[in-house]
Amino acid sequence: MYSLRKSTLAALGAAGLAAALGGCSFEPALRIPPSPSDRVPYTASPSPEKTASAPGPAGQAQTLEYGRDLDQEWWTLFHSRALDTLIATGLKNSPTVAQAQAQLEEARAVARENASIFYPQVSGSLAAQRQKASSAAFGGKNGGFRYSLITGSLNVSYYPDIFGVNRLVYRNSEALVHYQQWELQAARLALTGNIVTAAVNVAATQAQIAATKAIIAQEQKLLQLTENQYRAGAITYLSVVNQRSQLSSEMATLPPLEQQLAVYRHQLAVLVGQFPAEAKVPDFQLSDLHLPEKIPVSLSSQLLKQRPDIQAAIAQMQAANATIGEARAQFYPTVKLTAALGDTASNPNLFFNPISSIWSLVGSLSQPIFEGGKLRAQEAQAKAAYEVVYQQYRSTVLGAFEQVANALRALEHDAETLKAQEAALDSARSALSLAESSYRAGATDYLSLLTAEVQYDNAKIAVIRAQSQRYQDTAALLVALGGGWWTQKNDMPEPYAAHSGDMAQNVAGKS
Repeated sequence: MYSLRKSTLAALGAAGLAAALGGCSFEPALRIPPSPSDRVPYTASPSPEKTASAPGPAGQAQTLEYGRDLDQEWWTLFHSRALDTLIATGLKNSPTVAQAQAQLEEARAVARENASIFYPQVSGSLAAQRQKASSAAFGGKNGGFRYSLITGSLNVSYYPDIFGVNRLVYRNSEALVHYQQWELQAARLALTGNIVTAAVNVAATQAQIAATKAIIAQEQKLLQLTENQYRAGAITYLSVVNQRSQLSSEMATLPPLEQQLAVYRHQLAVLVGQFPAEAKVPDFQLSDLHLPEKIPVSLSSQLLKQRPDIQAAIAQMQAANATIGEARAQFYPTVKLTAALGDTASNPNLFFNPISSIWSLVGSLSQPIFEGGKLRAQEAQAKAAYEVVYQQYRSTVLGAFEQVANALRALEHDAETLKAQEAALDSARSALSLAESSYRAGATDYLSLLTAEVQYDNAKIAVIRAQSQRYQDTAALLVALGGGWWTQKNDMPEPYAAHSGDMAQNVAGKS
């Protein structure tokens, strides 16, 4: 009884020591690069608060509202039900989103597995054996004796987290769960951006096809007119040949556009998780899409919190930081407490009798003494791994600011380009009308008419491209700002953002 009490007190003492030292951790302070101040603009020179306007579809001016956060799912700003429906289908069926969701579930399962180390591990065992023993070992001369043995026990093992290793392992897996959560949001954001871009490409290509067909019809009329004038002896046959060549050249541009449209439709089908032959892709028209006129532009600090890729990079740093702590803790002892309580008897009737009871209580400690530099190398490896993700974070942040800056400038220049292209189309339309009238009246030669045709054709296609570019660059800006994922109902972790000018954030104490 005395020995049992003494062992119990020793175990309690070890547990008390574990609790007293439980707050110790070898995890270093989380080192994060300083973030830019909100007073620092995205671009080298101030971006305009309002873009230029132009006549026609997608020509309205856009107002950039700096300091305002996007408070909705960004694609709804285009006010297209067909687009909303397509994105909803994509988010539901996309294999890339499903893959990211599965990776998140895998990370959560690993975290739950690592969390089990905080609790005692309890197992039960039951064994029955029948054995014959030789009596020769005991000086006997008979053939030996037979006996049965039944043993049952309840076994408990526990690793006191004296140096915080268990917590560091769990912090690592918890950070990887957060990483996968942000990766899932990044996959959703990329998918929605790709769907909008592909939808705009479908609309723009269809507009180019319609414009090309109208141009071909006009070229055919001019060819007929040219042939009539040739028969009347008003022009040479060279003018007929030139017009036929112009018509053939224009007709040759149609098949590549139709192929391009097919590719964009197939791309949309795959993005929403469907086979190209089975997908029902809407016939998007540029006129069906509303160009957002008011665009919120978040401040720098909000951008760091809103971008899923930046938050994922921070989660990677947190996981790598915990790994450094794990490597440091390997230099110190590991304590294990085990206990067993059960019964053993040769007769089943005696199995639950107090005289058959057995127990054990064991405390063990292991300490690395010499491992040929292995532990130092593991610590150096962990620190180098942290430096890798540290620089990845810097690249991600710089890339995010570059994307926003490029998109802001693009909105400004797209509006000016569309305005200039609309003016060029106006002039080309007037020039073509005058050239046709003069040509019919015989006041000008065919070369002047052909020149006016080419200029008009090029101007019409250029306007369509400029219109679609405004939609695409607007979508690019909204995606670069984070996309409004926070409006969705989900269990996302609280975004982490470093303070401006702070080189490190303490998220774990040193031992």
